[in-house]
Formats: sequence, structure tokens, C-alpha cells
Amino acid sequence: MRIIVGITGASGSLYAYSLIRALHQLNVETFVIPTEMGRKVMKFECGIDVDTLKQYATVLDNSDLFSAVASGSVKTEGMVIVPCSMNSLGAIANGVGDTLMSRAASVVLKEQRKLIVVPREAPLHLIHLENMVKLSKSGAMIMPASPGFYHRPKEIWELVNFIVARILDAFDIDHSLLARWRETPITQ
Repeated sequence: MRIIVGITGASGSLYAYSLIRALHQLNVETFVIPTEMGRKVMKFECGIDVDTLKQYATVLDNSDLFSAVASGSVKTEGMVIVPCSMNSLGAIANGVGDTLMSRAASVVLKEQRKLIVVPREAPLHLIHLENMVKLSKSGAMIMPASPGFYHRPKEIWELVNFIVARILDAFDIDHSLLARWRETPITQ
């Protein structure tokens, strides 16, 4: 199994870091495409240089349109962009393929593979919403970084794992990151 993970400059790079580590632990071959701002935000928010991810995945250069994942002949299960900035989301929704990330996303859509975008923006204006609708109509899954609270989280990692678990579920990857709804008794 192969998954492409895009990391943009939106806040929430901890989601990407946690997902990439989980994919590694689950023996999923992972290609990571960080934007320049994605690199900067990960360093700022998490204190992690994207090169650290090389121990878990193959990190690709966003300017390398000759990369294998720019071609539909390379089989993947799909791609997740987490976090997904409105800039990247807009480029993908409008067919702009001038970076490896947007090209890989376009390839995933044209090959009818799974594309998941995890926007982390609030509030949203009409253009954001229209771009999300375009992507959804093209086959993408829009999964806002909005963790649930029914599992009664007490620490940040529990909120992060909620979203990571939902991404893994969307790719039908078995995991044990958190208990599912009503699998454990809820006490008052």
C-alpha cells in the first residue's frame, strides 16, 4: 500500500507529523510532499524540520514535476493533504498543476483514486466553500480538522489522533489509535 501525504502552510502540521508516523508504524509506504510554507509552519508549530520525516517516509521536492507520483502510472491508494491551505485547495480545485503537490492531487483525481483534503481554516468565505464543492464533485473527500469530543480527550495528542484515525479509516487502514463510538462505555 502507498499513500501520498501533502503538507501545506496552513496551521495544523502536527496532524501531518502524527499521520506520517502512524503510517510508518503500520508499514504503509509513504511519500511526503511539503510546500515551502508547509516546511516553515511545521518548524514553527512543532519544532520539527521536515527532513526529520525522512526516517518515516520518502520526502519529495514540491518543485520536482518529474517525480514518479506526478504520473498516473505509479500506483497509490491515493493522497491526503493535511493540513490543506486554502491556497493549495484553490489551486487543486481549479486544475492548476504547477507544483508536485497540485499535480499529484490532479493525478489522483483523474485516476479516480482517493483524495482527502483536510482544511484547517476558519472562518470560510464563499470562494473557499465553492472550491471545496468543486473538489467534492470531482471525487475528493473534504475532512475538516474538526476533532470530536465524545471520546473525552484530556490531552492534545488525543485530539490529533482523532483526525489521524479518521484519515486512516478513509483509506481503510486498520489501526488502534482510539476507541470507536460506543466501543467503550461512556460514564456520566
